[in-house]
Amino acid sequence: MSSPPAAPGAEVLDLALHGGTGFPLDIAFAAPPGVTALTGLSGAGKTSVLRAIAGLDRRPGRIALGATLWQDARTFVPAHRRRVGYVMQGAGLLPHLTVAGNLAYAARRAPPGPFTREAVIADTGIAALLDRPAARLSGGEAQRAGIARALLGQPRVLLMDEPLSALDGDARAALVEVFARLFAAVAIPVVYVTHDAGEAARLANAVVRIEGGRGVSGP
Repeated sequence: MSSPPAAPGAEVLDLALHGGTGFPLDIAFAAPPGVTALTGLSGAGKTSVLRAIAGLDRRPGRIALGATLWQDARTFVPAHRRRVGYVMQGAGLLPHLTVAGNLAYAARRAPPGPFTREAVIADTGIAALLDRPAARLSGGEAQRAGIARALLGQPRVLLMDEPLSALDGDARAALVEVFARLFAAVAIPVVYVTHDAGEAARLANAVVRIEGGRGVSGP
């Protein structure tokens, strides 16, 4: 699928990474609002790209979001100043808090932004989970709550690192449909890592395939 044109004023994530020690990356892509899927086998470098976008690792190259330069040869904006939402396989909820407590924790730390508590709860379908301790959620429930918490942090970019890989077939299929509805209404770049080609085809506006740290044309 081709990427939709960015809406006026929308921020496009622009990335070009080349080289590096250990596990070098050679990849460049632009991610407009909508979903850009990174696909490839385990160990291809997908998570390494996400960590570079988040500012958790510094890789040689350039990363910018719209007119905001996050990284080049002389500049490096640290992770806590990038306003990136990062959802991993384990959702990353605080287990000693309820779902509502996790949402409140994210909202307290966030600047003003477009994602409201009511809309995020409705879009992720977690209204019935708000009073439940995070430690008692199923895998699918935890991932929906994790996305809600990430959005209430008012991110400029949302990163998803194989969020469905730990789920069984039925739970995975159901959550793909939740994600499809949610991402259709999220006007920020979403970079979604998956090794599942069907999942990428269902969710993504564009697909970037990675092999051995290199971006390869086509899905």
